[in-house]
Amino acid sequence: MRFPIGFMMAQNRHRTRMERSGQKRYPTVLMLEPLYTCNLACIGCSVERHTGKLKDRMDLETCFKAVEDCGAPIVNICGGEPTLYPELKELVEGLIERNKYIIMCTNAIKLEEKVFDKIPPSPHLFLMIHLDGMRETHDYVCNRKGVFDQAVAMVKKARELGYYTYLNTTVFKETSVVEVEDLCKMVDELKANGILISPGYEYESVEKDIFLTKDQIHEKFRSIRDFSSRYKVNATPMFLEFAAGMRELPCAPWSTVNYTPGGWKAPCYLVGETVIKDWETFWNTTNWEYWESRKDPKCLNCKMHSGFEHSAVSEAMKTMKGKAQLAVWSVSK
Repeated sequence: MRFPIGFMMAQNRHRTRMERSGQKRYPTVLMLEPLYTCNLACIGCSVERHTGKLKDRMDLETCFKAVEDCGAPIVNICGGEPTLYPELKELVEGLIERNKYIIMCTNAIKLEEKVFDKIPPSPHLFLMIHLDGMRETHDYVCNRKGVFDQAVAMVKKARELGYYTYLNTTVFKETSVVEVEDLCKMVDELKANGILISPGYEYESVEKDIFLTKDQIHEKFRSIRDFSSRYKVNATPMFLEFAAGMRELPCAPWSTVNYTPGGWKAPCYLVGETVIKDWETFWNTTNWEYWESRKDPKCLNCKMHSGFEHSAVSEAMKTMKGKAQLAVWSVSK
């Protein structure tokens, strides 16, 4: 299966419960950033996400309150680099106790030291290891030599130890489609559980011109879509159609909410118009209808997975053909 059955059932139960209660908008994923400290300064990352001080990290109580306020079944621990968070073991344990599914986004540099000997494998814990291209491209994007080889070694070790392990690839101008397919092949070679592929978001604070225009996104993702069915690609068929410019989708910024050391980032993980301290104010005062429309200049080239996968699934669920396509995709590979 594309994902473990428990993970898929948790999402389906949450979606069904929300829709039966009449909720038009509801979070399915919490992007939890307990710190803005990182051991890399990747050229495609917004500056604030790797320049924070460790002393400014969130405490566990604050993290768990955000989880409870939000109610999403999936918590994506990111940042910053999660393995630098001193309370990571307690955070993961607390989330599992709350029956949450955890996706930990990591550059893998500290996995062996901070995770393998301290946090046991669990069906509730998924390691999401960044590989933004093959060796030369990934090391360039990470702005450090040797990180590709280290990440590959950690994928191998994680799978040997029994962790659910996925690759996460952001497509930039430097990323060739051939490289993306090579990474998909590597998933099979490393016996990883899958790969998530998404175009990079054009952060204003990034100086280098590495981001794709909308036409470039369409061109690259048409090719990616053509070979995606042969590999464990964890983007739904309808999202790939959207990324390839074959259909339009509204954004669902409320589906993937973001809690940071400063508070709730409104309207989304990528566009930080404001930071709001409390959940009720964030949820009830953000102009969701405006941001769904994608009319804002900050949204023009955005086709990020975090904003549109919920919409892709919702669109698929409207027809029998879409439901069947989604079901076949879910159980394949």
